Amino acid sequence: MKNSVVIAYYNGKEYIKEQAESILGQLGAEDELIISVDSDQDGSGELLREMAENDGRLKLIRGPGQGVVKNFQNGLLHCTGDLVFLADQDDVWLPQKVEKVTACFKDPDVTVAVHNAQISNEGLKPLDETTFQWRDSGPGFWKNIKKNSYIGCCMAFRRDILNRILPVPDSIWIHDQWIGLLAEQLGNPVFLEDVLLLYRRHGGNVTELTHGSVISMLKKRYDMIMGINRRIRRWKREDAKKKKFL
Repeated sequence: MKNSVVIAYYNGKEYIKEQAESILGQLGAEDELIISVDSDQDGSGELLREMAENDGRLKLIRGPGQGVVKNFQNGLLHCTGDLVFLADQDDVWLPQKVEKVTACFKDPDVTVAVHNAQISNEGLKPLDETTFQWRDSGPGFWKNIKKNSYIGCCMAFRRDILNRILPVPDSIWIHDQWIGLLAEQLGNPVFLEDVLLLYRRHGGNVTELTHGSVISMLKKRYDMIMGINRRIRRWKREDAKKKKFL
């Protein structure tokens, strides 16, 4: 089973080498680490090219420059593996992450797996909470609409569901919740209690530990629900057409 790992990169010079090394050390010879580069204006371009030259499994692609969701989508479109792992540019993978996550997919009905992670400070010193504690993680559509626990850097899913998931609508503010909720509709999710990542928190994180305004949160949930309903209706229309011509 071939693995693809996707990072949506944006001026991440400070942490990307440590993160890439923690990922590549667990990948096989046929696996790949795809880094979609939206910006390397922090002087990281040379570092990224050097990393790619030193390991052929690391592939650099130009990002669309339209934000994190479009950047991840760009990386996903270049994947060739059977399983896709999402990764942030500033975390650190712990040993056995790939082994334990890929084992979940021995069950053919599993479409997505989410593991636990240790929330850490910028120096990787563990803080008082794991991501499962923070998000009360677990499966369920309405549970994850109310409080999302599909955290991208802790997720892997089957690449063959991407034709159902992509493209991500412009109205959707974050890719991981979209992928997780749709994957639930296509098969079974698995939530692993194993802590397999150091989830680094610092001033430059895209995802914050605090909430936005009530109006903002309600709008994001509304857009997510409506987007998923529209996508499921589209699946049903497409499936009906296929049956018609069989």
